[in-house]
Amino acid sequence: MFTHLKNIDTAFKHIRQFSIWLTVANLLSILFFIYKSGLAGAEARNRVYILHNGRLLEAGASERRANLPVELRDHIKNFHEAFFDLSPDDKAIQTNVTRSLYLADESAKREYDNLRESGYYNNLISANISQELTVDSTRLEGNNWPFSFTCYATEKLVRSSGTAYRRLVTRGQVRNISIQTDNNPHGFLIQNWEILSNRDTTLQTH
Repeated sequence: MFTHLKNIDTAFKHIRQFSIWLTVANLLSILFFIYKSGLAGAEARNRVYILHNGRLLEAGASERRANLPVELRDHIKNFHEAFFDLSPDDKAIQTNVTRSLYLADESAKREYDNLRESGYYNNLISANISQELTVDSTRLEGNNWPFSFTCYATEKLVRSSGTAYRRLVTRGQVRNISIQTDNNPHGFLIQNWEILSNRDTTLQTH
């Protein structure tokens, strides 16, 4: 009888040891999967995608931080081109300005309202002037969000009597909204934007 009880006790010990090892193995497996999931998530966040001709392409293996200045400048350039590339057509102006407003906050809407109230767009339409903008350079400042910038650009105003050139200087900040869409492929937003200077430099008569 005692031998029988001893065998039962030994069996319980084996079962208890097996249960402990099984529990430890399960915990280690769970921790391993959590760790791998975290690595996969971090890797996905660090990937860089470039929108080219309507196609989303994955860039090289470098982290997004290394490409951040390029992305910021491109976002700023896209905004300024959409805001200032204007045709003497009210619908075309509305289309371009609306596209630009997806890339900035209400500060851009205020600048648009100021230009509209001053008759800027009506003058373009009535004088049949087309306006093209070229970003010459963009200076970025800061190491953290939001990044400050100053944009230097040239406006070309073409009319029947000649071509005028203007020097445009703006400044603002860019913050990360972490949501990339068709209307905002970089997932940035310009804020506190203002026009510092927009003056004529040269005039070429036809």
